[in-house]
Order: sequence, then C-alpha cells, then structure tokens
Amino acid sequence: MNRLINIAAFSLMASALFSVKADENAVRQSLSKSMPTIKIDSIKPSVVKGLFEVRVGANILYVSDDGKYLLQGRLVDVEARTDLTEEKLSEVRKSELEKIGQDNMIVFKPKIARHKVWVFTDIDCGYCRKLHSEIDQYLAQGITVQYLFFPRAGKGSESYDKAVSVWCAKDRNAALTEAKKGKTPPAKTCDNPVDEHMQLGADFDVKGTPMIITESGNAYPGYLPAKQLAEALESEKSSNP
Repeated sequence: MNRLINIAAFSLMASALFSVKADENAVRQSLSKSMPTIKIDSIKPSVVKGLFEVRVGANILYVSDDGKYLLQGRLVDVEARTDLTEEKLSEVRKSELEKIGQDNMIVFKPKIARHKVWVFTDIDCGYCRKLHSEIDQYLAQGITVQYLFFPRAGKGSESYDKAVSVWCAKDRNAALTEAKKGKTPPAKTCDNPVDEHMQLGADFDVKGTPMIITESGNAYPGYLPAKQLAEALESEKSSNP
C-alpha cells in the first residue's frame, strides 16, 4: 500500500513539474516572438497562481502562464504589507552591481569598513556635491562609498565629458573631489565604464542623483547624511543577519 501511495505522489509531483515547465516554455516562446531582442535571464512561477515572474536584466515583469498577458508594475502582499517586487529588485540590483566590480568604480574606503554602498552620482548635481563634501563623515561611520557615474544631461553633455575626464585622470579619487568642488577637470579620454554606469542606472530607473544602493540592494533616492545612512545600514544588517 505504501509503495502505491509513493508512486501516486511521485506521479502527481512529476505532473506538476511538467505543467510548470510547459507554462514556462509558453511564456518564453510568447516573449521571444513578440519581443525578439530582449534577453530573458530567468522565468519562475510567482506567488500568484497563473502568473510567472520574468527577469530581464535589472527589470521584473509578470506574464500570464499562457504567455498572452504581460504586467509591468509592483506585486504587493496586501495582508503582509510587503512589496514583493521590491524584494526581488533588491536582489537584482545587488547582483548587477557586483558584476561591474569595484575596479570599474571610484571607491573611497574607510580605515575600518563596516558597510558599503553604491552611489550613482552626477558631478554637477548640487546634492551629489553636498554628499561628497561630507565624504570624511561617511568614512568615519565605516561606510565604503563606491561611485558610479550618472550624468543626468546624457551622453555628450558637459557633465558626461567631466565624468570621462575624471575617470581618465591619474588619480581618479582626487580628480573627482576637485570636480565636485566645481573645478573643471583637464579634458581626457580613455577606455571608461561611464556608458555602462549610465545604462545600469537607466535599468534601475534612476530618476535623479544621488541614488544610494545599500549592501542589501535597497535604494535610497537622494542625499542622506552620514549618520542617518549608517543607522539605516545597521538596521538592515540587524534584520538580515
């Protein structure tokens, strides 16, 4: 009898897995046909029956299991008051930023590191300059600041050219600090990650600068004083031991 029960349970499980795989294929085929240029990173069943979660780069989409309907927006657990999409996006942000690596960022490191953040910055942005003018305060809080460029005026703008010149300087950290004080860096060109930074910022839907991303992948739009940021990072760490 137990053997029959085990066989039945296995059959049901196999049937369910086959159904999920079939639905996943339907979603993939539909998206590939309607949007042939997109690169699908993953397709997984969402918490909502009949709805699949599709990751495309730094974006999360939701597609019906027959591939006919696509939703773009936030999936919220009303009872738990939790933004489920934001939880997924936090994971994506962290993953995508780690792919770029510190070697492709301008990094300010404290003597004793307790936390790290990524900051999308625009050299000519007022609040970006305010944040950097207080860089010693962030370092004193043990926060490693990893800068990525996001010149809001776009490629080819004066801010963009300054970003490239700073990156190509012999001492990038010093050049960035001087540029943040309003000094125009000597014009230079070289291989640089500025376009990659900008594309990632666009994928993250960065609307303004500075945009601070924490170790957990949470996004804080705008300037945060060093002490307030340190408190937020400590809170994250305690809730994600």
